[in-house]
Amino acid sequence: MLGEIVGMTVQVTGCDACLVYLLEAESGEVVLRASQVPHAAEIGHLSMQIGQGVTGWVVENKSIVVLSDHAFNDKRFIRLPGLVEDTYEAFASVPLISAGDVIGVINVHHKERYDHTPEEVSLLTFIGEQMGGAITRARLEGENARLVEETQEMKRQLETRKLVERAKGILQYKFNLTEEEAYLRLRNESRRLRRPMRDLAEAIILTEDLARKASEPGLLDREIEGD
Repeated sequence: MLGEIVGMTVQVTGCDACLVYLLEAESGEVVLRASQVPHAAEIGHLSMQIGQGVTGWVVENKSIVVLSDHAFNDKRFIRLPGLVEDTYEAFASVPLISAGDVIGVINVHHKERYDHTPEEVSLLTFIGEQMGGAITRARLEGENARLVEETQEMKRQLETRKLVERAKGILQYKFNLTEEEAYLRLRNESRRLRRPMRDLAEAIILTEDLARKASEPGLLDREIEGD
């Protein structure tokens, strides 16, 4: 999605460079997340505070900044290490908006003087508004997926624990073991066989169930007929 923002921005402005920053809620920092010009070392690492530089100012004030030339002379401008774009002449910065809040910034750079037309600024604003909402929705979907996965993992762990507890009880009863001794036997056998403890516990429970059914006349036959 960030790549789409870069592509659309380049198409609209014909710029020499486009950078996309996102506001991180936890740290409160504005972090570089995408770039037209390769920045492998900076993506995800280069950051600034809200209010810092033109980018931080745009986040703080929810406003557009358009500088046609000598952008680096603007009093809000700061030079960031590793960004050749900061040496370019023209610079435009547009907020990414979601539900009225700024969640990031699109920065557009031209090597030479460049006068952005009102139509270009309007299109950049539109991109910032539409893609800001899309990014927020994608983040929520990702968070929901993570929560679902965590919930499923908790359920799997709970089921495994219940199986192990039941298997321990069987071992304690059959071999007159303490709870700790039963657990150690399960763990050591799991390591020896290189099988998950859950699989071993299920095998013990199944064996015990079959033995119980075999010891009760007619029980196994009735279950087979029922199936």
